[in-house]
Amino acid sequence: MLKIDRVNKFFFRNSPDERWAIRNLSLEVQDGEFVTIVGSNGAGKTTLLNLISGTYFPDEGKIAIDGVDVTHLPPHRRAVYLGRVFQNTFQGTAPSLTIEENLAIAYLKGKSKGIRMALNERMREVFRKELSAIGLGLERRLKDRVGLLSGGQRQALALLMATLSQPKILLLDEHTANLDPKTGEIIMELTTKLVHENRLTTLMVTHNLQDALSFGNRTLMMDEGEVVLDVAGEERKKMTIQELLEQFNIRRHKMFVNDRALLSS
Repeated sequence: MLKIDRVNKFFFRNSPDERWAIRNLSLEVQDGEFVTIVGSNGAGKTTLLNLISGTYFPDEGKIAIDGVDVTHLPPHRRAVYLGRVFQNTFQGTAPSLTIEENLAIAYLKGKSKGIRMALNERMREVFRKELSAIGLGLERRLKDRVGLLSGGQRQALALLMATLSQPKILLLDEHTANLDPKTGEIIMELTTKLVHENRLTTLMVTHNLQDALSFGNRTLMMDEGEVVLDVAGEERKKMTIQELLEQFNIRRHKMFVNDRALLSS
């Protein structure tokens, strides 16, 4: 499904501040896998998602989605393959548009019809059904502007928008980090539901080490632009947070430093 082959990404190339963001990274994610990604600040987690989505282009290497080389495709051409939810609850939705207009944008992704021309009662029924399954009462608020919603409601809507067109790959970039713990739990329950129901290949960056081991079926740990640990199957099921940190220490000969991750685990 996703194949990343010997990708390098530099920031501030050919300057005194040049540094590796992603270092000779190769990775394959199979159809239907749910991969969680953890790492300290600056490890390259979000940069990896940005390379997959086309926000950044690699300096070297190739990226393929479902057998298609997308290495140099701009984001708008790559969007047909991808859904993405961001940490910022206002990113990924249009606050000045209504709920139904936001959903129409997602529903019509890759199609040429204009939003208002395409919106009809049949489409609204689809939206009501999908929103009703979330359980937040948004199916009764189709005409409300998204900017009026709470952070949790916006993130639930962003999740639905990202999965509505059943993308090849769903990218989740710390999408519960700005929510309170209870709301974060609700969003993770919704995430699991949508991923499983739509059988979505998913990559989820998280700062929560317990979530990294509890959700999905495979965990990657990154450091300095490299994948230093790739664990799945029975080994992952039995792994504790302490064992995860010990494995990092063994491989990198240093302690894992990320206060936010440790405190929230």
